[in-house]
Amino acid sequence: MDMEPVRDRRSRSGNGKAPLPASRRPDRAEAEEAVRTLIRWAGDDPAREGLRGTPERVVRAFSEFFSGYDSDPVELLQRTFSEIDGYDEMVVLKDIRFESHCEHHIAPIIGKAHVAYLPDKRVVGISKLARLVELYARRLQIQEKMTAQIANTLCEVLQPKGAAVVIEAAHQCMTTRGVHKPGVTMVTSSMLGAFRTDSNTRREFLAMIGTPGTHGLDNV
Repeated sequence: MDMEPVRDRRSRSGNGKAPLPASRRPDRAEAEEAVRTLIRWAGDDPAREGLRGTPERVVRAFSEFFSGYDSDPVELLQRTFSEIDGYDEMVVLKDIRFESHCEHHIAPIIGKAHVAYLPDKRVVGISKLARLVELYARRLQIQEKMTAQIANTLCEVLQPKGAAVVIEAAHQCMTTRGVHKPGVTMVTSSMLGAFRTDSNTRREFLAMIGTPGTHGLDNV
């Protein structure tokens, strides 16, 4: 059964964190000064009343937006349960809302993820599936890589018979700038193990989540 996950050494080092450059990480004061520089570059005055607190607020927001760099996805899934009384049907968690940012323009990516796996001997708490999506979403991302990262990590830790991830999202880098095409949904998928080799398993999963891209993201 072909279920060897695609390794992405650039996106996850041995401790599950994206590797930082050799130079030190800037401190908060330096980050706030960088925001002031961008405000001046945009043509405004960071010292005026309405913008005085903006650098601090932006840095605080970035700490939340990109908190996924401080977490280890493998460690997140370590606590599993083996007393499953022989349960071997798929586990599906669908419509997991997420907010991410594209690594090309740092523009929001807003969407939903559908995650499934076929347990072999172990299962994981369902909240961990949602947290896994959120962990990878809270990094600078492209949707294709995020989709593969979630599926690969599930296979690496749980060693299931198969794993599947479908993500559908709207990218503001193309709705609020560039080509300005609102209402466009991007759909990506990663099918590993039985979900790749068994068409019936794949069809069952897709039937459970509905046809991706047809129900829109208005309520996401």
